[in-house]
Amino acid sequence: MDFEKIKKIGDRKPKITPNIENLDEFKKNFDWENIFDEIPWLPGGGLNNAHVCIDSHVEKGEGEKKAMIWHGKNDEREDYTFNDLKNLTDKFATVLKNLGVKKGDRVFVFMDRLPECYISVFGGLKIGAIVGPLFSAFGPEPVKDRMLDSGAKILITQPELREKISTILSDLPDLENVLIVNKNNRIDSTLIGSDLSYEELMKNAEPIGSIENTSQYDYSIMHYTSGTTGKPKGALHRHQSIVQQYATGKWALDMKKDDIYWCTADPGWVTGTSYGMFAPWSNGLTQLYLKVVTLLQNGTQ
Repeated sequence: MDFEKIKKIGDRKPKITPNIENLDEFKKNFDWENIFDEIPWLPGGGLNNAHVCIDSHVEKGEGEKKAMIWHGKNDEREDYTFNDLKNLTDKFATVLKNLGVKKGDRVFVFMDRLPECYISVFGGLKIGAIVGPLFSAFGPEPVKDRMLDSGAKILITQPELREKISTILSDLPDLENVLIVNKNNRIDSTLIGSDLSYEELMKNAEPIGSIENTSQYDYSIMHYTSGTTGKPKGALHRHQSIVQQYATGKWALDMKKDDIYWCTADPGWVTGTSYGMFAPWSNGLTQLYLKVVTLLQNGTQ
C-alpha cells in the first residue's frame, strides 16, 4: 500500500547542516563501496576496530583532540585525548600479550563504565583477541555461564565485582588470569590469590609495536543473548561491523566531529559497544561517560 508522504516544512534551516540534506538524492546515490573507501584500513588491506576508532585519528594529526570525558560518582573528572587512548591501549595490548593472549583468544571485561573498561576493550582488539563485555549488574551465575561457554582466558574486573563472583572463579577451567582495576586504591582492598594488579602491569608495560593485522572477517566482539528462551548464546561480531557502525553513526545519528556524544547504554549490551564505542569514535567524536547520572537541584542533568 502506498502512503502519502507527510512533509513538515520548517520556518528556517537548521543551524548545522545535516549529513543528509536530501534523502531522496542520498538514497539514489548510496553505495556501500563508498563507505568502505572512507574507512581507514591497515596497510596490506587489513581491518581492525581499534585502529579505525583510535590510531587512525592520531595518524591524521588529530591526536590532541579530546576523545573521552569521564565523570565519576564522586565528581571526579578525567579527560583523554586520542593520543592518550592510543598510548594506553598500546600498553594494555602488551600486557595481554605478555600474559600469553593470542589472536582469537577470549578476553572478558566485567566492569562499570570506568575509563579502564574502554581501554581494556580496545587493547584486546589490538592483538586480535575476541573481547566480551559483561553487564556489571550480573550476578555470579550469568558470568559463569558466559565465561564457561566462551572459554575466556582473561577476566578484567574491579574489586567489588570480583568479590561478587568469587564463588564461581574456581569453576572456570579456561580462566588463566584475573586482572583487578583499582586506580588510586579507589576501593580499600588487597589482591586475592593469583589476581594481578592492572595498574602494576600497565606501569611496567611498553606500548605494543604494531596492531595485529586482522582481516575484516576476523572476530572482534562477543555479545550474549539475554537467555529469555534458553541458555544465553554467544553472538560473534567481525571487525567488518565497524563499516556499518561508522555509516549508521554518520548517516542515521548525524554524528559530526565537533559533537560531544553521550550513549546511556551499558557496554554489556550491543548498543553500548556499537553506539557507545565504535560508531562515535570511528567518526572522531568526543564521548562523554557518566558512571552515575546526577540530578541537580534544579532538575537538570
